[in-house]
Amino acid sequence: MNNIILTGLMGAGKSTVGKTLARRHGMEFIDSDRVIEERTGVDIPTIFAIEGEQGFRDREQQVIAELAVKKGVVIATGGGSLLREENRQVLTGSGLLVYLRASANQLYSRIRYDKNRPLMQTDNPLQTLTDLLKQREPVYLDTADLVIRTGKQRLGVTIKQIEKGLRALGELD
Repeated sequence: MNNIILTGLMGAGKSTVGKTLARRHGMEFIDSDRVIEERTGVDIPTIFAIEGEQGFRDREQQVIAELAVKKGVVIATGGGSLLREENRQVLTGSGLLVYLRASANQLYSRIRYDKNRPLMQTDNPLQTLTDLLKQREPVYLDTADLVIRTGKQRLGVTIKQIEKGLRALGELD
């Protein structure tokens, strides 16, 4: 089976969905943000504070290049990882991209109390999410092999939708 690469904004459910999907199909799950944190020994907000977004994106690009050569894995990417053309090329060549799509309001309701989101430390986080979605969604849609709405449905429903889509693409029996 090809790699399954989960994309979408923060709060879309990439890590939660990825862990379950990997477990159900005997695949390894890897969260690119966690790999960065493990390597640096600090959390993402600290990396942003010290190196800025550019420094974080450089680290992210290196990790994505390494993860993309693996086989049979489910990868949860950072919400901004597809902004770089190099990441888009590497990931689209590595497996199937699944865009977990949600509205800004749905995303905000999931992450509003999470202090581990550096881009959300603004006066109006909902507006920031709305702006990020407007900026990034065309890239998510352009690179996606499969688009799955992750509104208010349960995790099991989302997993079944992904599996149905993967079957239609010839990836699951």
